[in-house]
Amino acid sequence: MRGMRGFTRLGMRISNHRRNGFRPGSVGRNSSNLAAFTPSGKRTTNRENASFLKGFTLIELLVVISIIALLIALLIPVLRAAKERGQRAVCLSNLRQLTLAWITYAEENDSKIVLGSPFTISGHTRGWLGRAFIFPESRSELIADPNKGALWPWIRDVDIYRCPRGLKGHAATYATVSAARGHLVEGTYMPYTSGTSITAAFGKCVGSTVLRLTRLTDIVSPGAGQRAVFIDQRQTPFGNYFYVNYLYPEWRQHSPPPKHHSGGVTISMADGHAEYWKWKGRETVNIPLRRAPFRDSPNLFGEVIDGPAVPGWKGYEPQTEDGLYDLQRLQKATWGRLGY
Repeated sequence: MRGMRGFTRLGMRISNHRRNGFRPGSVGRNSSNLAAFTPSGKRTTNRENASFLKGFTLIELLVVISIIALLIALLIPVLRAAKERGQRAVCLSNLRQLTLAWITYAEENDSKIVLGSPFTISGHTRGWLGRAFIFPESRSELIADPNKGALWPWIRDVDIYRCPRGLKGHAATYATVSAARGHLVEGTYMPYTSGTSITAAFGKCVGSTVLRLTRLTDIVSPGAGQRAVFIDQRQTPFGNYFYVNYLYPEWRQHSPPPKHHSGGVTISMADGHAEYWKWKGRETVNIPLRRAPFRDSPNLFGEVIDGPAVPGWKGYEPQTEDGLYDLQRLQKATWGRLGY
């Protein structure tokens, strides 16, 4: 009797399993018929378990996507900053090499400084850059062009004349500041006779400070480590130089403050070293600019200060203390002192 009751219970279990979809011999081959437990310990059916697993996978996927998006958002600015720092290092190296060539030229020419106007040819005197750099069609054309400047014998790599962050199509992005035997700026040079070449005008002296430099021996006070020579303008210079006023507290329209190096500028000094200046004033970085075509190449554009259409307007005058500090810092490095 006891054996019969055992077989009866076994038969009832098999019958119940068949009604629930169980087939003998399916265990191990089809685990979808097995029951499962939720993390809370509650027993679930197979269908409920499958739904639970699918929902958890979707949430996990969304979390992973969100984390990846967040990491990308955090990494992109970091990568951009790292790239800019690398390009800035190259730019500073270029400026140092150009300035060492500038010093060497003077030492081999009786202390006379190379002509600061980059493309000028006056008699046997050539500008420091050369007309080959006036918007060549290609790099190979630039290399082949013999019309290089006075510093070419010391710097024969065309890439050194250009910052990696320079505007597209501009073969040269560096300029000398006005005081480095560049353009004649009001109040900085001695009056000359009509028969005297403008390239030979001597600088005016204020105490022991010579404003417009024509020889290395002119650099007395302040010393060579505080007198600017080259500046990274990011573009081929408008007017052949980087114009810095002496008598007026204003930026010249065609020489806006460069800011492509993370809101700052790279500049070299007459002792051969180069510096990075982060502009202090938000006003300096936010001076409005506009694109303007070059006369020698109308299809290429540079940046100038976007000023009012008023006759006689030539530049932008800072309106804040920090903005004025930035301008005066460059004026002091250019001329050795302020003229107002």
